[in-house]
Amino acid sequence: MACRIRTLMKRALPLLAIALVCSSLAQTTRLQYPPAPTSDHVDVLHGVRVPDPYRPLEDMESPTTKAWIEAQNRLTRSFLDQVPERDRILARLTSLLKYERYGVPWKEGGRYFYTRNDGLQNQSVLLVSDSLKASPRVLLDPNSMSEGGVDRMGGYSVTRDGKYLAYNRSRAGSDWIEWRVRDVDTGKDLPDVIEWSKFSGASWRRDGKGFYYSRYDEPKPGEEMSGTNYYQKVYFHLLGTPQSADKLIYHIPEHKDWGVGGDVTDDGRYLILGVSLGGRLENHVYYRDMNDGKVVKLLADGDARYWFVGNDGPVFWFQTDLGAPNMRVIAVDIRRPERKNWKTIIAERNEPLRSVSVVGNRFFATYLRDTITVVRMYSLRGRFLGEVVLPGQGAVGGFGGRREYTETFYTYTDNKTPTVVYRYDIRTGKSTVFRKPKLDFDPDAYESKLVFYRSKDGTRIPMYITHKKGIKLDGSNPTLLSGYGGFNAAISPGFSVGKLVWMEMGGVFANPGIRGGGEYGKKWHDAGRKLNKQNCFDDFIAAAEWLIAQGYTSTPKLAIAGGSNGGLLVGACMTQRPDLFGACLPGVGVLDMLRFHKFTIGWAWVSDYGSPDDPKEFRALYAYSPYHNVRKGVAYPPTLVTTGERDDRVVPLHSFKFAAALQAAQAGEAPILLRVETQSGHGSSNLTKYLESQADEYAFLIRVLGMKVQGPVGGLR
Repeated sequence: MACRIRTLMKRALPLLAIALVCSSLAQTTRLQYPPAPTSDHVDVLHGVRVPDPYRPLEDMESPTTKAWIEAQNRLTRSFLDQVPERDRILARLTSLLKYERYGVPWKEGGRYFYTRNDGLQNQSVLLVSDSLKASPRVLLDPNSMSEGGVDRMGGYSVTRDGKYLAYNRSRAGSDWIEWRVRDVDTGKDLPDVIEWSKFSGASWRRDGKGFYYSRYDEPKPGEEMSGTNYYQKVYFHLLGTPQSADKLIYHIPEHKDWGVGGDVTDDGRYLILGVSLGGRLENHVYYRDMNDGKVVKLLADGDARYWFVGNDGPVFWFQTDLGAPNMRVIAVDIRRPERKNWKTIIAERNEPLRSVSVVGNRFFATYLRDTITVVRMYSLRGRFLGEVVLPGQGAVGGFGGRREYTETFYTYTDNKTPTVVYRYDIRTGKSTVFRKPKLDFDPDAYESKLVFYRSKDGTRIPMYITHKKGIKLDGSNPTLLSGYGGFNAAISPGFSVGKLVWMEMGGVFANPGIRGGGEYGKKWHDAGRKLNKQNCFDDFIAAAEWLIAQGYTSTPKLAIAGGSNGGLLVGACMTQRPDLFGACLPGVGVLDMLRFHKFTIGWAWVSDYGSPDDPKEFRALYAYSPYHNVRKGVAYPPTLVTTGERDDRVVPLHSFKFAAALQAAQAGEAPILLRVETQSGHGSSNLTKYLESQADEYAFLIRVLGMKVQGPVGGLR
């Protein structure tokens, strides 16, 4: 602890901050960690010797590994159970979530389909209604299909006549999905079952007699959760036949890491085949004419990203970044597919174009303007028709449907507004509320603002800050800084009960749009990937320093959190600047950057991270890989590492090895804990597990940050 205090003093924190650290850490004594299995394994990569002492933890079926996980969970449970507010946090989260939540409706065969959660259901229920005014009936209730509702349903696809529903089932959080078909009239399942599908939708043939889907070969026994996923194939399933009879439509045997998915055009004439090129951002697009069955390689240069939007007969519309980092929409006539004949329909703008749909014989184009959603409408020839008048400055999703429809639906949310579902009348340009939640909280008691700060290299970064009104900028506010910064994902305003409870307790919530995301288009993404990945960490560290400099918080009161790529963000920042943070929450993180590509779908992430097999990219990865940059003799901040035992996307071995390395290296008294969720994958598999996980994380922060809890959780109203 003395080392920790000296570090803080060197950074010239006020005496009050040092006293807070002492007070916080005084609540704990140095923990006795379960010994992890180790080995003398060393890899030699590009001439560099890379020790991997915790390689045995990669064997997740080993009795030794399982015993270690159980011991870690017992230690974590004993630590968190000493926090008296923990049960009150869970009760408050549960109480606030008792409100109806709806998904965006879609229409097929004159029927409306949408999801609903009564508030505390583990999984949302799929409803069907003959009209918007008619009482809906339950078509699919996932809560009755597995013990505790841990199996998720999704990927819904309905035939054009509204007769059949194809839906997928993910067991306990796994990425593997099983497709089934339900008769919409009877609510009964057909005998059809499709297995070993992953990262796939189901697209019905126009006649409704079967659908297209993607799958992988059945994995070898014992490799279901960690084996690499190669050779994706598109099949056609004819209703009433076994999967063994499904017809192989397309595959690419010469490229094991190329993925392929199929979607039928609205007019039913073509099957669009989107082809991902392994670890590249660029892609190909082919099509198959339903009349002759031939596959044509339409866009096969691998020079840009092309996303199919729709078609007018032989004229195909694509959203692309070809010559347009912020994206544009082009028309390609497949009768004259040469590039000289391509036409720009919607030109590139200063704001990044995030999505485009064709509904009501017009384009709905969704843009981001400093992270705020803007929706612009264009005719099919590209004439600007105006902006959709939105309820506020927030985040919007939806605007789906078919070309002939005269209505569409969308959701709206911001940092203080729970998600509202709107119906948009295309003929009148009017939005009306379809479903609005009723939640017991006062949004006027909170404030949210978008600020901008400078990163290490001077780049201007956006950040949302949300908190109770009237807080004092004296450095005493517990602050949760959350981030992602990868894979072109963009931050946007959004409401969550978890965020609300944190603010009720007296906390500040901050979310920066760091590079690597898609807030400002392709250039912003490129500035935070591969050899530029360090920019992400610099941006996040600069956000922490800005919050401290502005008086929102101080190191002892500052926690950082992130999941998946955000878990990497937290892991890298805490190993680079352990002196800056009061607590760290890396969740389901990519933490071993030299072996991420060897498990499940990890090889596809080289598009953002680069490849450890490339000498130059290896050096960049090794320089920030959280697992490889844990150093003995360093006082690391209090840390709660979280993962799910059935995570077959970012396999849990990342979290196991990182937690073991931190525990062995820790020079201070701050706790390093590992929480492994059972029957969950890449995130909580149901609502109950989410609530438990959120309560545990907040309980951890209360204890290690020395929080004086306000609001209902603290017994005050």
